Amino acid sequence: MERNSLNSLGVYRRSLALRDMTEAVAAYFAQNREILSLRKIDSFRDDISQSLLADADLITKELEQAALSNCPSVRMRSLSYVNIMTRNILAYCNGLERDGVKEKEYLNLLRKEIRIFRVSFKKWRKSLINKND
Repeated sequence: MERNSLNSLGVYRRSLALRDMTEAVAAYFAQNREILSLRKIDSFRDDISQSLLADADLITKELEQAALSNCPSVRMRSLSYVNIMTRNILAYCNGLERDGVKEKEYLNLLRKEIRIFRVSFKKWRKSLINKND
């Protein structure tokens, strides 16, 4: 697959939507308003926000790598990382909730976006695995 055709993949577009949603949630909950610049972390929420940003970005990068790679082992490693990163984002939502975030509807929106992404990801992963057989 070529880099230009990544946008034609539904799972890639879902990962971009997930990244955008994650950035918005992270920026909202961060106490340090410069969190998007990846500077000094001042609080637990800033740390979680930073981790949300990093993992959402990694999901997109690992999807790119899996889609563009011809090596099955590289693909499987990338697919495994995507699973880990989605679980991490859900755990970060739980951490923010336990930290006393009152605006749980934002966390629920992010969780819903993760669920939608995972459905798309699982379908795409099956097609990759079947293509390797």
